[in-house]
Amino acid sequence: MKISLTRRTVIPALLVLTLLAAFALYLFQPWRAFTTTTVNESLPSAKPAASAPAAKMGTGDKMGTGDKELARGRFVSHEHDTSGTARTLGLADGSRVLRLEDLKTSEGPDVRVYLSPRSAAEVGKGLGDGAVELGKLKGNEGNQNYAVASGTDLSRFHSVVVWCERFSVPFGAADLASMAR
Repeated sequence: MKISLTRRTVIPALLVLTLLAAFALYLFQPWRAFTTTTVNESLPSAKPAASAPAAKMGTGDKMGTGDKELARGRFVSHEHDTSGTARTLGLADGSRVLRLEDLKTSEGPDVRVYLSPRSAAEVGKGLGDGAVELGKLKGNEGNQNYAVASGTDLSRFHSVVVWCERFSVPFGAADLASMAR
């Protein structure tokens, strides 16, 4: 059987291949395997009272008076190598923050941070009912803070998950161990 390559068959075939390649590039974003976004936000602290002097809070500094660590955990890898620490912090003003410290993971096309009712080992099966999204991952390396909405019952959540929304897979997760005394 002889295949005839004419302009009438080659041009539509090239157009289809070009569209498929563009879609694949959009979906997988392979260049992200070679990029890094580093974020280094300061350790959060409730705003000091008007009479108290302002203290500069930086990475590695201690928390402010009245602020406390509620839970913490170390990341374990799932679909991508992931390391670092997740901490939930209660600030003196009553607000709560999730802090990722020394995070190191891969960049991805649509990566987000979640609180999950499942353990870090179980999130490979999915986030679980009632998981709460805290926002898009700000950077794949460094220190970053995510506000936890008031009224969120932190005792319902067992892990923090760096989750790829596009492919529904965890990059990594950290079990949250309570710091209650």
